[in-house]
Amino acid sequence: MFETIFIENELKQNPRVDSILSRFKNSKVKYLERYDSVWGRVKKPYLSKRTNLNLFLANKKGQLVKEAPNAYGVEGEKHFYFIHAFNCIYECQYCYLQGYFNSPDVVLFLNHDEIANQMQTVLDQHPEETVWFHAGEFSDSLALSHITGELEAYWDFFEKNPRAKLELRTKSVNLKRLVHLKPLDNVYASFSLSPDSATKDIDLKTPPLKARIAAIRKAQKNGHKIGIHFDPVIYKESVFEEYNNLFSSLNDGINLNEVSYFSLGVVRFTSQVYNEAKRNYPSSPMFAAQFIKSSEDIVRYPRTMRAWILNKLKDQLIGHGVKEGKVYLCMED
Repeated sequence: MFETIFIENELKQNPRVDSILSRFKNSKVKYLERYDSVWGRVKKPYLSKRTNLNLFLANKKGQLVKEAPNAYGVEGEKHFYFIHAFNCIYECQYCYLQGYFNSPDVVLFLNHDEIANQMQTVLDQHPEETVWFHAGEFSDSLALSHITGELEAYWDFFEKNPRAKLELRTKSVNLKRLVHLKPLDNVYASFSLSPDSATKDIDLKTPPLKARIAAIRKAQKNGHKIGIHFDPVIYKESVFEEYNNLFSSLNDGINLNEVSYFSLGVVRFTSQVYNEAKRNYPSSPMFAAQFIKSSEDIVRYPRTMRAWILNKLKDQLIGHGVKEGKVYLCMED
């Protein structure tokens, strides 16, 4: 998977490094002082990840936990995300990482104890509130979890702090570590789902829809709390029919009543990411509909169109037995 693995010198004796290297015996290994002395220094084309992908193992410096933007998660509660990795092994055509970083190479941060300490600080700053911590802002939270061992590193923190909630955002079906961990009432595995056609044509290299539904069923049967994101919705004439079929398949495959929450959101970009995505995927069907640019530099469908799409999909979801209070609109005021 990785041509070269770059390792920061201070991690030479780290047992997690040895464990990771044992899984990639054909990769070249190089040591360096700081990962960012190489990673991102020179612009590396996003699509080069198809033929040349490297891995960096590092300790993240500075701010490790950041406040999430408004409408990021369940309404009325505090939301933060923590930085455990940069970049993703998947290749979704709308992914904002293609215009965010100078390199598609994957960085795994191994200083999970320091991240947990910063989460504790944030939690202490909000002593009377429920505080969410989200994994998966800059990388899929489960795709490489079997090699990083990071889930175990965070489980203890959330078991000791029931007022804190953990969301693992993923498109992966990699449950190798998760199913061996004790289910916690404040930890949620949240899966992003798209109709079958979008999964195949736009969510490149991601597991098939059927496999994701099977993974949700397995995690649910193992007692883990589940969240589901229908985000980003990409408009086309058959969008409502395709999502209705998706909701039906989901209803047949899992217990919808036991899902803790659902989100709906439309495709959106910053101007920089929009331009990068247009260069990378000029014939993608996601560019068929009309986009406008807002004063906040967000490129997405006009407000009336977004409201029409999201409200109709919400009504369909409710029609499949989902309680209205479990559905929120992502990144919408």
